[in-house]
This record gives sequence, structure tokens and C-alpha cells, in this order.
Amino acid sequence: MRIYVGNLPYSVNDDELRNIFGQFGELAAAEVIKDKFSGQSKGFGFVDMPNSSEADAAIKALHDTEMKGRKLTVNEARPRAERPRGGGGGRY
Repeated sequence: MRIYVGNLPYSVNDDELRNIFGQFGELAAAEVIKDKFSGQSKGFGFVDMPNSSEADAAIKALHDTEMKGRKLTVNEARPRAERPRGGGGGRY
């Protein structure tokens, strides 16, 4: 199951995210999303847990808990919304 973790402190890295969720079971991946230009955290990330019951336990335990002064939002990730393709940039 893919888990969305929002409102992360900007100082949190992949390893810290892995450690937090690893307490609940096996992880396939844990990633804090970063700005592609600055490398700065965007304040959210995703965790992949192959076992659904472990993932559910992690969501229930961690949602609305505080981490470094910020209240986490933890829930099952929704599929990425389709965004319209095409460029802006008109011609004169």
C-alpha cells in the first residue's frame, strides 16, 4: 500500500521517514519529495508498505501525531490526478 505523509517538517529526510514507518513493519520504499531545482523538501513524502494490515496500523498510529512541532497527515495515497498536457507559451 502506498501511504501519503503530509505536513512533514522540512528537516526530515528519507532515513528518518523510513525509521518512523519501519516500526510498523516491512517497507518497500520511503521518500521525502524534494524540489528538483533547490533540493529542499516540499514537506511531504510517500511510504510503500507491502503488507496492508501493517500499513493500516501505521496510518492509524501516526495520523495527527506531532513531529518536530508539526501535526502529520497520514493516509492512503490517492492515484495521481491527470493534468492537462500541452504547453503555454503562445506565439506573437
